[in-house]
Amino acid sequence: MVLAIVTLAELPVDAYAHEVSLHYGISVQGWGSWLVDFAKALGLTLGIGAPVLLLFNWIVRVAPRRYWLWGWMAAVALMIFSAFIEPLGEPIFNKYEPLQKSNPALVAQLEQVVARTGTRIPPERMFLMKASVKTNGLNAYVSGLGATKRVVVWDTTAGRIPNDEIQFMFGHESGHYVLNHIPKGLACSAVFMLLVFWVCAGIAGWLVRRFGARWGVTALAGRTGFVVLLLVASVASFALDPVTNAFSRHFEHEADVYGQEAIHGIVADPQRTAVTAFDDLGTAWLETPTPNHFVVFWTYSHPSTTQRAEFARGYDPWANGGKGRFFAR
Repeated sequence: MVLAIVTLAELPVDAYAHEVSLHYGISVQGWGSWLVDFAKALGLTLGIGAPVLLLFNWIVRVAPRRYWLWGWMAAVALMIFSAFIEPLGEPIFNKYEPLQKSNPALVAQLEQVVARTGTRIPPERMFLMKASVKTNGLNAYVSGLGATKRVVVWDTTAGRIPNDEIQFMFGHESGHYVLNHIPKGLACSAVFMLLVFWVCAGIAGWLVRRFGARWGVTALAGRTGFVVLLLVASVASFALDPVTNAFSRHFEHEADVYGQEAIHGIVADPQRTAVTAFDDLGTAWLETPTPNHFVVFWTYSHPSTTQRAEFARGYDPWANGGKGRFFAR
């Protein structure tokens, strides 16, 4: 019930955001299709989220003194498992086909980047996502872990921007894997979550002791007590957004550097390719070229495209015989 209330409470804001996206031509998805996707998301939230919350509630009841520690262990395991199975859930919302089917030349060019980066993603793990039925935005990404790792290029990207820019995007995404951003992110998140779980447990316990009689809550182990714990965790998650986004921006910048170096010697002008890729991304998503610094600090998981383009324009470590940060040549 809590999950349904929270999801439905966000519906008006999500609908307004979609209306704005339609107005400016970023989205082309009709309201019927949008509502179907919303229903799918709600179904997944209830189908997966409810058992997960019941698991954590059970942990609180059976280990009232150290539930934050056992809950943290369960959260870390679920986080790793989610990263592994993410590609298996993506077809619920979008259609995919082998990239080789419609863009064999692009596959051959991406294989050049695969060889240079050593990411070992064969052509059969490269897919085209039919994004054009929903959006005019551009994107290409790598998802999954181990056996589920794959490359996805949106059909709005393939054929709409030059292949060298897609090679750069792929080089950027490859950087996340080669530089171990996923395990590093998981490790940092695990350590950070341990502290957050411990602090939230202390705050929630204090709230129940201080206001429990007024709220009709006798213990955190009960259903109503568990709602108090969820409230504290939600507030903490919001308050800590700037911290998690700062880590994300750092990793994204490293991946930008890696991507530009990865296409060195493969494309004619890596600097120009990276700059035009960022310009095209910013234009497609109508990103403001001068975002508010506080908005960037609190909400941006990536540096602004303007910042990224400016860095790429001036990044040439091979000038005067120098070496790249991640590649010697």
